[in-house]
Amino acid sequence: MSDPIWKPNTTVAAVIEHNGRFLLVEEETDDGLRFNQPAGHLDPDESLLSACVRETKEETTYLVKPTALVGIYQWSPPTKPGLTYLRFAYAAPLDAEGPTPGITVTNLNGAAGKTKDGTMATLDNGIVRAVWLSYEEVQTSRHHHRSPLVLQCIDDYRAGRRFPLDLIRHYD
Repeated sequence: MSDPIWKPNTTVAAVIEHNGRFLLVEEETDDGLRFNQPAGHLDPDESLLSACVRETKEETTYLVKPTALVGIYQWSPPTKPGLTYLRFAYAAPLDAEGPTPGITVTNLNGAAGKTKDGTMATLDNGIVRAVWLSYEEVQTSRHHHRSPLVLQCIDDYRAGRRFPLDLIRHYD
């Protein structure tokens, strides 16, 4: 009998920039609160682009329209042997609808009252808030990033890395 085929976890991430600030989510993890791009796993029968749009809405309430692939990243957390993530990161400008750009969105679950700096919404389980950070704030908070991919994706985006969406073909 042969061993089962090893498969990495396929994830998507949205790199969202507005007026020099990047939209990140603060989420609960086994290592405490961490920052990440709006990101998540690919669902069965879902395209990578659809997953990017869905995950961003679920984690931030913002609507996006991916315009380019920023990069494909492979990462294995050093504390979790055998686990590998294959991340597809997209440049994803905000759609005209949704919360006002630049507003912090705090998770309504477990929170009491509206925050002075933003709005309340029901976000994915484990997401504390969606927050806009300057590049300097992203760099300063790197010890609280979910993975090294957070800063790498933003650095690649800032460096102008853009690949056409049709680089990846999805067949139904």
